[in-house]
Amino acid sequence: MLARRKTLPPAASTAILIAIYFAVTLLIPRPQTVKPEGWRLLGIFAATVMGLIFQPIPGGALVLIAVTLSTLLAGLTIQKALSGFADPVVWLVLSAFFISNALLNTGLARRIALLFVRTFGRTSLGVCYALGFTDLVLATIIPSSGARSGGVVLPIARSVAELYGSEPGPTSVRLGSFLIVGVYQSVCVVSAMLLTGQAANALAARMAGQFLHYQITWVSWLQAGIAPGLLSLALVPWIVYRLHPPTVRKTPEAAAFASRELAAMGRMSRQELIVCVVFASVCGLWIFSKLDASIPALLGASVLLASGALNWADLIADRIAWDVFIWYGGLFELARALGEAGVTQALANGVGAALAPYSVVTLFIVALLVYFYSHYGFASITAHTLAMYPAFCAVMLSRGVPPGLAAFSLACFGNLCAALTNYGTTPAPMFFAQGYVTLGTWWRIGFIVSLATLFIWSTVGFLWWKYLGIW
Repeated sequence: MLARRKTLPPAASTAILIAIYFAVTLLIPRPQTVKPEGWRLLGIFAATVMGLIFQPIPGGALVLIAVTLSTLLAGLTIQKALSGFADPVVWLVLSAFFISNALLNTGLARRIALLFVRTFGRTSLGVCYALGFTDLVLATIIPSSGARSGGVVLPIARSVAELYGSEPGPTSVRLGSFLIVGVYQSVCVVSAMLLTGQAANALAARMAGQFLHYQITWVSWLQAGIAPGLLSLALVPWIVYRLHPPTVRKTPEAAAFASRELAAMGRMSRQELIVCVVFASVCGLWIFSKLDASIPALLGASVLLASGALNWADLIADRIAWDVFIWYGGLFELARALGEAGVTQALANGVGAALAPYSVVTLFIVALLVYFYSHYGFASITAHTLAMYPAFCAVMLSRGVPPGLAAFSLACFGNLCAALTNYGTTPAPMFFAQGYVTLGTWWRIGFIVSLATLFIWSTVGFLWWKYLGIW
């Protein structure tokens, strides 16, 4: 989802967005292949992407304004401008948020996390693994990395640290600082492994279909991410452990804490059992049926509503889910309209011409590194994806990079790069704000881990994708 790095006064941010629009439409030469209304749409789109970073107003409101302006300035009909809200993937994301609401509210998500900690949490490294794999299980259905980690994983990590007297400050080195940074790095890996790893992944999947004519489904993303993802989940906590070791290595009290908490929760309630069955059934239908992925998700949400495990009043009040629905549906249609107007291809042709002297292999490597490390300048995976994914896809396709390789490498690397900073995605400020880790330590570990994940995904990952026939 959308994350803030810093906030400017609303008036200043609004002035910057207006200036960006006029800079694009008046100062940048318009290619002859693009009509004036298409270029004005680019101005609206560029201002919107920057607005998601500065956020003079909430992201959903900003996108709604952009959709409205596209009908007044960029020649879109109102039916066309609003058609993104009818896209099945938009409803897939919304339904997944609804199901995640039931997982969190019934306590099933917390029960899953405690079971992992009870099983694997007898060492500090084991606790980190337990919470990382908890996030992986929850990510199969919860498309909000912030909800998963902030609502379930982070509170348990903090509780385990406090069991050993590890608080922000001098005692943070006992356990807390290792868990905070190690678990966050695992969350970034999980986000790259699944279509539902975080909300913007569905946007990348749709863009791959639009600009590369390569279809990504929930199952195909799972297949692509499983091998490099599991290897990364195994190695990344160990790397953090070596770089930033805790002084407390054995944590039997963590497993005991999980056992006590599970005992206090008691046996699974009727509602938990219903949610568990729906959770497993939706994932099973995604894997084994040929239905559009939105249908099992909507069916699962409907069963939960009919059974009473979900409350409609709670869903109406779920502002995060509806915020995602507004900005995702609106942004998807704006991006699609840009492609139909020829803007994306024109931009790709310009970049491709500049890189023409380089071989396809060199171009691919340079493009991936630029795409990855440019995230230092973004406070949102969504903004990063919108700003760079379409153009990089078009450039790679024009130079002969296999569509599947381009689609998955950009989509997955766009999540892994969020590990670089303390503002790279929604969970980052949640974890960093706990006060256990200094800024220098966070950035140092993030950069070193980035080298490891880049190596894993560009070797094991690419070979695995070759075996799957992705390229």
